[in-house]
Amino acid sequence: MPKINNETFYLNALKKYGHTPKGLNWRDKRSQNIRFEIILEFLKGRLTSKTKVIDAGCGFGDFYLFAKKKGFNFEYVGYDILQKFVNITKSRTSCEAFKKDILSDELEMADYFIASGSLNILMKFETYLFIKRCFESSKKGFVFNFLEGDGFDNNFNTLDRDEVISYAKELGAKVSVKDGYLSGDVSLFLERD
Repeated sequence: MPKINNETFYLNALKKYGHTPKGLNWRDKRSQNIRFEIILEFLKGRLTSKTKVIDAGCGFGDFYLFAKKKGFNFEYVGYDILQKFVNITKSRTSCEAFKKDILSDELEMADYFIASGSLNILMKFETYLFIKRCFESSKKGFVFNFLEGDGFDNNFNTLDRDEVISYAKELGAKVSVKDGYLSGDVSLFLERD
């Protein structure tokens, strides 16, 4: 897969579509919300007002707003590589958000890390580093989704499910899998024992 410039990829979509799911290169709001539902299914019964969740690649803070509408209450922090998205997240959620490169910046510890769509344009080695760093910075676990395939599909990085699961187990994670909710999409919960 050729390297995609993160800033160009997302800022062009924002310019064209505004603060919408398409402004983050999502297919549509429905698919974005389905992925959020799956993340919340993994975390159901685990989130309290004292639970800290870091959204790695927070975009516009949509996950937090979706979870809040569903009645979830937790401490939310957004991380994004683009300052413009950090500013939007702060404005929309009134929560903390920081400009962070998950691959190289220092990450604070949180109960859970989540990432929805954040792996889709990373190179394969970057994807595995992203997974490792989020899992290592979580006290309880990391929930994320990815596109399943054999490498590259329409500008997006795709991954082999079995490889990702094997890698997660090497990190010492108890792995739970959900699929079948959207074609080609897989969600994993890497839980600490």
